Amino acid sequence: MTQLIGIPKESFPGEKRVATVPDVVQKLAKLGFSVAVQAGAGEAASIGDDAYRAAGATIVPDAPTLWSRADIVFKVRAPSREEVNLLREGATLVSFIWPAQNPELLQALAARKATVLAMDSVPRISRAQKLDALSSMANIGGYRAVIEAAHEFGRFFTGQITAAGKVPPAKVFVIGAGVAGLAAIGAASGLGAIVRANDTRAEVGDQIKSLGAEFVPVDYVEEGSGTGGYAKVMSEGFQKAQREVFAKQARDVDIIITTALIPGKPAPKLITAEMVQSMKPGSVIVDMAAEQGGNCELTEPGKVAVKHGVIIIGYTDLPSRLPTQASNLYATNLFRLSEELCKAKDGRFDVNMDDEVIRGTTVVKEGVVTWPPPAPKLSAAPAGAAPPKPAAKAAAPEKKGHGHGGGEPMSAAATAAIFGVAAVLFALIGAYAPMAFLGHFTVFVLACFVGYMVVWNVTPSLHTPLMSVTNAISSIIIIGALVQIAPPAIAAVLPDGARPDEVIRWLAVVGIALTAVNMFGGFAVTRRMLSMFRK
Repeated sequence: MTQLIGIPKESFPGEKRVATVPDVVQKLAKLGFSVAVQAGAGEAASIGDDAYRAAGATIVPDAPTLWSRADIVFKVRAPSREEVNLLREGATLVSFIWPAQNPELLQALAARKATVLAMDSVPRISRAQKLDALSSMANIGGYRAVIEAAHEFGRFFTGQITAAGKVPPAKVFVIGAGVAGLAAIGAASGLGAIVRANDTRAEVGDQIKSLGAEFVPVDYVEEGSGTGGYAKVMSEGFQKAQREVFAKQARDVDIIITTALIPGKPAPKLITAEMVQSMKPGSVIVDMAAEQGGNCELTEPGKVAVKHGVIIIGYTDLPSRLPTQASNLYATNLFRLSEELCKAKDGRFDVNMDDEVIRGTTVVKEGVVTWPPPAPKLSAAPAGAAPPKPAAKAAAPEKKGHGHGGGEPMSAAATAAIFGVAAVLFALIGAYAPMAFLGHFTVFVLACFVGYMVVWNVTPSLHTPLMSVTNAISSIIIIGALVQIAPPAIAAVLPDGARPDEVIRWLAVVGIALTAVNMFGGFAVTRRMLSMFRK
């Protein structure tokens, strides 16, 4: 029997997102599920009940009816206590949960013998990127943060020179270059601002520069990468040097956007009251970590506050302020998770705890709290780890005759012998071959050498377009070789009465036809390859 997925209307005040959209309803149906949507669930995201009906969903009039019928519930926000009480015993819930911050919620859901998958606990590994709702929402939040800053800021972002005077560009400083930070950098750069950014992870410096921003480092050597792609808590020495950098930027910039979060802990305080006081009147701070306490000491979560003439935006619903886009991306994340849980396409979830992604996402399994999950497997040994012990050396294969076995490098004596034999052959060719042959042979050897240097001594990323060009060049070389074929050489192997001139002519025609395709195709491919790297 197939399971029913229920989509309730979000009860959190001001939440405009919805857990699925009509396009995804149709995809869930192909997996074998039936879908029920609470009436009005998508109205705030500009999705009417009729659109859900047209996609094949059933519209349920109220929340108690939906929660009591659904085998699986898809939500955006963590459920309230009232919603937990409405959840069917033994049902499955998929939503944001924040288990580290909500241990009581986990216990309440476990008491309902529920299975709970937390979208905020999806492992940050390559295979799980399509399920990563945190990144999807952070991307929207970073973009929206810049829009909110532009709304509150009293000037243009881009610089202008007009008849009425010169307008300097706004200066934006982004703290944290994760998904949200990079989205904010891209949006601010697109609006024409001068953008600077900082992150504890030095490896993201190139990403910051690629978006047109300046990377502002901290003059203190310490590795800032934590597990799962997050930053870690830094030492007191680093934090002191970091505060000095932030204080200098606060005095100079117009807008600060903070994105720093550490999983399972309150947001670190990076912008002090003294830094806020040093900023120019009319400056703006957008604290994207407000929901977890805020990166600024003066942030008021959920509100816009003005302190010391600085506007501090502490909204906790930035993704919800773009509800249609956010709902589409979140619904896609849930569908990808459903694909992983319903590989048989029989309309039933199979929560396989042997799967690393599913195990990391599951926080309650059939009434048993399974959070926190085991540490994710690392793709490479961390720095400082003991090197792996070398495997026992395999028995060397039996050598036959004088052959070289086991893949060992050629000895100096063998190399010298090969070069000696080659030298004798060349000497014999030079002594007995005609002069015309020697000329062609010399050109052939030089062509091989030049070809080797041209093709192999370049950056591997350029091999494809380079090979296309060399194919075109080789086409011309082949035609030239056909033209220079000596008729007597062919006549010696042809039957009596054949005309070497006609054979050469037709060979040349075929060669021109084939190599013309190669030549023009090579240049066409090269042109298309190079156009991919142009804006």
